[in-house]
Amino acid sequence: MIFSNLINFMDQDFFGQQAWLWAIFLAFILTLLFVDLFLLNKKDHVIDLKESLRLTGIYLSLGVLFGLWVWYQDGSDMAADYYTVWLLEQSLSLDNLFVMSVIFTSFQIPRQYQHRVLFWGILGVIVMRGLMIGLGAAVVNYYQPVIYLFAVFLIITGIKLMLINSEEQEDYTQKGYVKWLARHMRIDSHLHGNKFFVKLPNMAGKSLLYATPLFLCLCTIELTDVMFAFDSVPAALAITTDPYIVYTANIFAILGLRAMFFAMEHVLHRFEYLKYSLSIVLIFIGLKVFYNGFIGHIPAMASLGITLGVLAAGVVVSMIKTRGEADTEHMTDKK
Repeated sequence: MIFSNLINFMDQDFFGQQAWLWAIFLAFILTLLFVDLFLLNKKDHVIDLKESLRLTGIYLSLGVLFGLWVWYQDGSDMAADYYTVWLLEQSLSLDNLFVMSVIFTSFQIPRQYQHRVLFWGILGVIVMRGLMIGLGAAVVNYYQPVIYLFAVFLIITGIKLMLINSEEQEDYTQKGYVKWLARHMRIDSHLHGNKFFVKLPNMAGKSLLYATPLFLCLCTIELTDVMFAFDSVPAALAITTDPYIVYTANIFAILGLRAMFFAMEHVLHRFEYLKYSLSIVLIFIGLKVFYNGFIGHIPAMASLGITLGVLAAGVVVSMIKTRGEADTEHMTDKK
């Protein structure tokens, strides 16, 4: 009886796809994370450039292969939407990389513990992105004109991204929400290896549970990701309102981001001009919503081609414009 009920549940439609597809995807992602932390990275260590590039290559390949699975299962238009969201999320994630680096610096987290923080951070992201995407898709499906508000938001965000200078380094320990967390938790001021919590005696000699700066850093990264999601989720939903496509593309992009962090910190400054191409893509996606709603229809494959072309142009221009900086750094390293 229980087995038959489970089969019936797995065959039910859940946010546009059968429940068993969602279950397989989540099981696959959790298995990847388990292998990553408990088999490949059991010991805390500094992830070097070579290891980071290898992990990045694996996760990027998985993201591409999943798009081919979507193509096989749901057709080229759905696959094009998936790849468009995936590329957009990967590009938006470059800002996350910079901010995460600043957060680690603010909390003075040693490099050998940063992978652990990012690992547990992805578990929170899996839950929070799912809730935000599910809520956003439900709102759009309930009241379709909301998508035009998302479009306006994307156009404004794209213009702001083009005009505003890159974020300067700041001390995240002085952020209001971090101070609020510090006031409402027992936090020890010292790191205790890779532990998020530790038992310490108070003035009366009684052992109490204290959070470490590592846990406060993790909370800060989670809250920062929620704020970034207010940009990325509307952008994804403006491309497609299919929660399965938006969610899977988001998760594969974030997995790639976490692996990419340790490689990109060496060359992140060389993507200085990518923000201009990203702002053009955001404006294009916003305008596309109005075009599709009132004039005609831009095919999904055309949107993917435009997105890929504009982002690639931003990468090429960045590499050319900052080539002198790379040569200078190379000469410095040789000395």
